[in-house]
Amino acid sequence: MLYSMSFPLSHNDKNKYRYSHHNGDSTCKGIDVHEIFMTKSRVRLLLSHIGILVCLVNCYISLVKDKLCSSSIWKIIVILLFAKFMQYKPVKKESIVILPEFGVQLETHYWSGKIARRFVPGGKILRPVLNECVTPFTCYWSLALILRGEDQLMLVFQELKPPLKLLVPIWKALRSSFDVKEGSST
Repeated sequence: MLYSMSFPLSHNDKNKYRYSHHNGDSTCKGIDVHEIFMTKSRVRLLLSHIGILVCLVNCYISLVKDKLCSSSIWKIIVILLFAKFMQYKPVKKESIVILPEFGVQLETHYWSGKIARRFVPGGKILRPVLNECVTPFTCYWSLALILRGEDQLMLVFQELKPPLKLLVPIWKALRSSFDVKEGSST
C-alpha cells in the first residue's frame, strides 16, 4: 500500500523534496519503505540548456571566423562547466527499507542509474537519533543510527538534507521497529 504523506513544508522544501511511504501489503508484511525524492528545478534545467546553447553558438562563431584562440577556448570551457554545474544534481532519491527482523537497507539512487546500497543488521542498531547539524553558514537536521561497536554515527541520508518534518516519521518508524522505548538510554 502506498501512502503519500503530506506535511506542511516551506515553499523551498516543497519544490525540493517529495516523500512517499510504502507500508507492507499482504505479500510483504512488516516491510516499511520510506523514500525521499529530489525534484529537479525547472529554472536550473532551463539555465543549463541556455548555457549549452550559448556555448554552441560561441563555438560556431569562433569556427566560422577561423579565430579559435586560447581565450575563446577558455570561454568555451567556462561556459561548459557552468552549464554542467547548473545541471548536476546526481541524487534522484534516497530510501530506507526497514526489515524489523533483519535490519535496515539504505539506498541512494542517482540520475545516472547507479544505485548504492548499504545494509545494517538489526543487531548492530542501538538507536536512531535526530541530529541538529550547525555549520557557520547553515543549520539542518539529519537522521543517524548509533551502531554497536562503531565510533561514528551512520547517516541514513548521505546525500540529501531533508527537512525535519520529513525525518520525524522515519525516525518514529525506526524506533518502533527496533523497540527503542521512550527515555531509554541505549
